Amino acid sequence: MTSSFYSLSSSHLQFLPLSLSLSTLPFRYSSIPTQKLHFCRKKLVTQMSNPTLNPNPNSDRLKELKEFDESKIGVKGLVDKGLTAIPSFFIHPLEPPNPEPKTRPGYKHSIPVVDFSAPRSTLVDQIHQASTTLGFFQIINHSVPVEAINRIVGSIKTFNEHPDKVKMKYYSRDMSRGVGYSTNFDLYNSKAASWRDTLQMRLGPTPPDWEHVPEVCRDAAIQWDKEVVKIGEELMGLLCEGLGVKEDRLKELSCLDARIMAAHYYPYCPQPELTKGLTPHTDPGVLTVLVQNEVTGLQVKFGDDWVDLEPIPGAIIINIGDILQIISNDEYKSVEHKVLANPFQEPRVSVAVFFNPSQRENSFGPLPELISDEKPAVYREFVFMDYMRRFFSKELDGKTLTNYYRVSNQI
Repeated sequence: MTSSFYSLSSSHLQFLPLSLSLSTLPFRYSSIPTQKLHFCRKKLVTQMSNPTLNPNPNSDRLKELKEFDESKIGVKGLVDKGLTAIPSFFIHPLEPPNPEPKTRPGYKHSIPVVDFSAPRSTLVDQIHQASTTLGFFQIINHSVPVEAINRIVGSIKTFNEHPDKVKMKYYSRDMSRGVGYSTNFDLYNSKAASWRDTLQMRLGPTPPDWEHVPEVCRDAAIQWDKEVVKIGEELMGLLCEGLGVKEDRLKELSCLDARIMAAHYYPYCPQPELTKGLTPHTDPGVLTVLVQNEVTGLQVKFGDDWVDLEPIPGAIIINIGDILQIISNDEYKSVEHKVLANPFQEPRVSVAVFFNPSQRENSFGPLPELISDEKPAVYREFVFMDYMRRFFSKELDGKTLTNYYRVSNQI
């Protein structure tokens, strides 16, 4: 995967044809990474620029974002129109001049694989070990039918590959009906947009208005939610046993009840070295259950290294969220992860379901039974509603919420 990724590093030498930039884009295309195009008194002027700096410091970035957003075509629409260079607002700054983290497959660190056909005591031990170190693991030989995985992933791929005119009627950032389809939920808050489109829907405790869910995804999403709840309850029981608390402790805290599905579609990116599919972040909730197709791109941070998560057919990826790290009093780890911009012609498709508490007005913090004189509370309590409000007020970048609620943090 790594060699394929870097084989496209010369794509920044390709320039957007003038005819495409002027006639086929539904919004103003004001910047190309290595060549800035702009109009001055109706005359086209070409000016070389450094793509690692603010790509277009004289432009009204907000206007560009709105023009793109209101076009409702998403990044898939840009690709379909033959774009060979990405718009300026997708360009991310260069990383600090430190050695690149190790990302090659087969590096000394790897994502644990847990075989659910093993005895329960073995599962508890393996899941506890994975959750206290890397915070990620894949499960195989589980109870979820492979057909259900293929169906939900396939339905998301099919929807995103509908013509623009079909998808446009669903494009909205308004989640009042429990569903929204757009490019980057943090599009207007982030320093740079990421190369993906997302269909997001609320699955519980109140289902979405199904009439506003794309028809091709409805039945698959309904069935997938049933499967995810079953495997989620099983996983939370195993995680509780690993902590030494009663099996249904997380269920009592309503951690199974509130569920959000985020289905990401990462189309081919002509300049993957200049942008990201998903910026480094941790998940804010309790637990994330994710399935994906065979296209690589997901990476997990282990120390100073980034580890490639190689897809396993039929496997389900599990990762610990910030709230579970807090509830476990720092025993379980919520770890940063990211997705590379997709350099392949085949799209990457992933479907994540985030489990959150439904008792939004309740206070959460480390479980009392995990606090002792030897291990005092690492985090202070917080109201879940305030916690989520803080999360959505920032861009999706980096790990901040667990640090914010640490007892030692004086913010």
